[in-house]
Amino acid sequence: MGRLTGTTVAFVTSMSGIEDAELAVPWSVVRDEGGTPVLVAPELGEVATVEHGCDPVATYPVGRLLHGVVALEFDALVLPGGTVNGDRLRILPAARELVRGFTEAGKPVAAICHAPWVLIDAGVAPGKTLTSAPSVGTDLRNAGATWVDAEVFVDRAGGWTLVTSRGPDDLPAFCTMLVDVVAEAAGQ
Repeated sequence: MGRLTGTTVAFVTSMSGIEDAELAVPWSVVRDEGGTPVLVAPELGEVATVEHGCDPVATYPVGRLLHGVVALEFDALVLPGGTVNGDRLRILPAARELVRGFTEAGKPVAAICHAPWVLIDAGVAPGKTLTSAPSVGTDLRNAGATWVDAEVFVDRAGGWTLVTSRGPDDLPAFCTMLVDVVAEAAGQ
């Protein structure tokens, strides 16, 4: 039995432009630790991932429709990065509402690379300290957050825990903190 046995983690993406490693690696870690990862997207079918923002890599089957889920069904939320993914996801009202649902319920949220754009548009970035792809730093500061250049950063302010990292090179640290935070929140 792993540290996440009995937990369910929502991985929320758009339909394309997802940085492959930022979906596949945390997904595998959650599964290997005994958790149940669920891919949530705006449409049924498959999402398409890329490497380095543009080179097609793989497709993954959607488990649940974004419009049909609520935060109370899950123990944590992971927002994989990818410039296109983050930009497409941030404009979806259902994605913003789901992010707010997790934060209002005090459930952990993890975002990597360009995914913090979704936090900005959901209105949950103000007062948080986090990291991201460096190009998102100005957007985060303009939204009232504090941006730091770090491999991984955990912020527990405001009644909910946020785990963030800059990009694929930071995945080992991101995944370690993701497991720690979800296990802690689940009382394991």
